[in-house]
Amino acid sequence: MSQNREAEITSQDDDFRPRQEVIDSVIQAIDDGDALRLDDLLEPMHAADIADLIEQLTPARRKVFLDLYSGEIDGEILSEIDRSIRDEVVEALPHAVLAEAVREMDSDDVVDLLEDLEVPEQQALLAELDRSDRAAVEQSLNYPEHSAGRLMQSEVVTAPEHWTVGDAIAFLRTEDWLPDQFYHVVLVDPRRRPTGYVTLGKILSSRPQIMLRDITEDSFRTISALQDEGDVAYAFNKYHLISAPVVDEADRLVGMITIDDAMSVLDEEHEEDFLRMARVADDSHVSDGPFQTARQRLPWLIINLFTASISALVISQFEATLSTFVILAALMPIVASTGGIAGTQSLAVAVRALATRELTSSNARRVVLRELMAGLLNGLGLAVILCVAASVILGSPAIGIVLGTAMIANQIVAAMGGCWFRSRSANSALIRLWPRGLS
Repeated sequence: MSQNREAEITSQDDDFRPRQEVIDSVIQAIDDGDALRLDDLLEPMHAADIADLIEQLTPARRKVFLDLYSGEIDGEILSEIDRSIRDEVVEALPHAVLAEAVREMDSDDVVDLLEDLEVPEQQALLAELDRSDRAAVEQSLNYPEHSAGRLMQSEVVTAPEHWTVGDAIAFLRTEDWLPDQFYHVVLVDPRRRPTGYVTLGKILSSRPQIMLRDITEDSFRTISALQDEGDVAYAFNKYHLISAPVVDEADRLVGMITIDDAMSVLDEEHEEDFLRMARVADDSHVSDGPFQTARQRLPWLIINLFTASISALVISQFEATLSTFVILAALMPIVASTGGIAGTQSLAVAVRALATRELTSSNARRVVLRELMAGLLNGLGLAVILCVAASVILGSPAIGIVLGTAMIANQIVAAMGGCWFRSRSANSALIRLWPRGLS
C-alpha cells in the first residue's frame, strides 16, 4: 500500500469523514496562514473530502483557505463542491486556475458549473475549452434547465452494430480520448441511433469472434434529452441502471448519463422535499451566516404567525365560555399539539410517497381517504382516553365529551391538511405543503 494511501486512510474516521484532529489542524494552518502545512495536510485526502472540508469552513476562513490553496484546486475538487457555495469558490479562484480546472472536468460537470454563472463568466470559461469540448458543452446548455440534456456527458463510447468483440477491444486499446470512467459500449446504426449496449465485463469475458449485438444487455433503454432529470433519477433507481444513452428528438445519440449523476439528482430531490416540508429554503447550507439563515426562514415564520393569529382570534370569540370553564384553557394545548403531530406525520408520509413515486393521480383518492380514516380512528382512540381521564380526574363527563369531539375533529383536519394535493397531470400528483400553523 502506498504511503499516500495509508495517509488517506488514517486521516478518515470510520464513517468516511475526515478525522476531527485533521480538521482542527487544517483550521489551525488556515488561521496561521501556513500554505505549506495546508498542502501537507490535504495532499493525501480524496477530492470529495477536501470539498466537504471547504463546505464546513466559515465564509471568512473559506476565503483565506482559497487564497492559500487556490493553486491546488482542480476539476475533481471543484466538481465535488456543493452548489450552494460553488459560486463563492469560483469567484475567489484566479482565472487561470479556474480555466485549468474546467479543462480537466467531464462535459456534464462543466455544464453543471457553467449553468449557475452569468453569461460573461460562461463565455470566458467556454473560450478556454477545446473546440470540440466547447461545442459539446454549448449543446448541453441549449437544453432546458433540469433536463436530461443538462445532466448527460457528451463523451460516449460507441460501436457499429456489425462489430465483433475483437473489433471493440482493438478499438478501445487504440483510442486515447475515452472517458476516465465508463461502463457500456453503445451500439449504433448508420443513422447514429442507439440499438443496444454491451457491458465492459461482457466484452472482456467473451471470445473475440462473438458479435456485439449477441451479448447486449436486456435492460437497455434510452432517455430523451428533454426528459426531466427527476424522472431520469427515478428510472435509474427503479430499473437498476448503471448508465443510459440520451437521444434527441430524432432518436440520435447525443450523450450518456451515468449512475453517479443520477443518484446525485435523487439525493438533491429528496433533500429539496425534506427542506420544503420543514419550510426551509432549498439553498440553505450549514455554512450560511445568521442573517442569511434568518432571511431564508422569516417568510414562513411570518405565515405561521399570521395563521396562529387567526387561531387566537377564533379563541377570543369564546372568552365568556373560557372564563366560566377555565379548565378548557388549560386543556386546549393538548388538542392543538396532537393535531400538529398528526399533520406532520401525514405530511412526511405524503412527501416520501412523492419522492418514491408511490403517490400518483391514480391512487391519490385512495391515499387521501386512507389519511382521512386514519385521522378518524386516531381521533376516536384519543377521544376515549380524554373522556375517561376527564371523567375520573375532573369529575365532568361533559368536558370529556367536548374534548373528545374536539380531538376527533382536530385529527381529521390535521391528517387532511398534511396531505392536500391536486392532480398535475395524468401521471403525476403535486403536494401542496401547508404551513404547520393550519394544523
